[in-house]
Amino acid sequence: MSRDLAYLTATDLVARYAKKELSPVEVTQAVLERIEEADRVVNAFCVVDADAALASARESEERWRRGEPAGPVDGVPTSIKDMFLTKGWPTLRGSRTVAQFTEPPARWEVDAPNVARLRESGAVLVGKTTTPEFGWKGVTDNPLTGVTRNPWDPEQTPGGSSGGSAAAVALGMGPLSVGTDGGGSVRIPGAFSGIFALKPTYGRIPLYPASPFGTLSHAGPMTWTVDDAALLLDVIAAPDSRDWSALAPLTDSYLATLDAGVRGLRIAFSPDLGFVDVEPEVASLVRNAVAAFGELGAVVEEEDPGFTDPVEPFNVLWYSGAAKVVEPLPDGVRELLDPGLAEICRQGATYSALDYLEATARRMDLGVLMGAFHERYDLLLTPTVPIPAFRAGVEVPDGSAEPRWTSWTPFTYPFNLTQQPAATVPCGFTSRGLPVGLQIVGPRHADATVLAAAKAFQVARPWTDKRPAL
Repeated sequence: MSRDLAYLTATDLVARYAKKELSPVEVTQAVLERIEEADRVVNAFCVVDADAALASARESEERWRRGEPAGPVDGVPTSIKDMFLTKGWPTLRGSRTVAQFTEPPARWEVDAPNVARLRESGAVLVGKTTTPEFGWKGVTDNPLTGVTRNPWDPEQTPGGSSGGSAAAVALGMGPLSVGTDGGGSVRIPGAFSGIFALKPTYGRIPLYPASPFGTLSHAGPMTWTVDDAALLLDVIAAPDSRDWSALAPLTDSYLATLDAGVRGLRIAFSPDLGFVDVEPEVASLVRNAVAAFGELGAVVEEEDPGFTDPVEPFNVLWYSGAAKVVEPLPDGVRELLDPGLAEICRQGATYSALDYLEATARRMDLGVLMGAFHERYDLLLTPTVPIPAFRAGVEVPDGSAEPRWTSWTPFTYPFNLTQQPAATVPCGFTSRGLPVGLQIVGPRHADATVLAAAKAFQVARPWTDKRPAL
């Protein structure tokens, strides 16, 4: 019974709270039991605060008893990636350098914007999820908390950098989680872990403090269903004065417009972006999934956007940001860094301002190209990742000729450069039982269209009835 409660979605929970069929306390207890049961296998959490969660649940229970919920997610167990400041909990970002050399050493007394909005809405914060050090790569392991594992096969990676959040959602350790995405970091683990994840248009979710990776970095909802992501986005997209680059406040609810469908939309399908080698089993599952959009009334054409791999400008911007992250650390402390992170930081420190501006110019050109592409197409469909999950604890698959995570994530980081909304939806399983993701990309500000397309696909090709069994 407790596992059944832990697997309920956020939208189910608030509906049942309103009818007084369930209590936030019993649901939170079920989620904490599930964390105790499953997290020893996957290592998704770096902080679990059962006492605080239960206290918050009791307060929520009383609000629901009075018929006065604080907001749309009152009483819903929620986790936060350990990249976001969270009052009363450490924010260590997977780094021994933060753990040992940053003041204050254990507690921070400020909430990031999305955490603040969740508290105001009555969410039950159960803990913080794991990240690679400073969120630098597309898998989730770090020198501080070790290796996080895939909920469908613990020998494999869940992806990253929001791998802890992905594993938590998939295994019923809280239906809502907030991750970060600077090059694919909610979409990669969403695809590898079989959940839904959205990187909204840049600025849709306010950020504070500003990321050293600049405007590549987004926050994004990670959930079991599209409905839950829309519900969560409605909450965390609210304004916060600390982010000078945030977008204007919402005028409509994403949840309210979720059933718009895709009939009549013009949709492009690019199986390889013109330059990506896709594993045949992944390619087949994605192509099969794309057919659903035609069946739903969209006009689907196979068309590449027409750009070459933008990995070089992305690396200049990403590595420069990484170098900025570690800039305050003395040489002796840098020895504690993940070796891969230390390597890209050294590379990032060699770039000049002109190099950075040249990368920015190439980024702008890509944005212009995609803007023109979306004058012809409402959405673009691609695989999310060209391969299934691989061995946990390594940055690239065994036998890879390339050392860096960007070598196997060419479908995700281009759309951080362009700041477009992009989601991943589960679209099937490989013969080894590993999930595969379909990516849905929209023009900037078309988050509602991306969500509606994902919901239409969820209805047409349901994935929510199959959970991983550890």
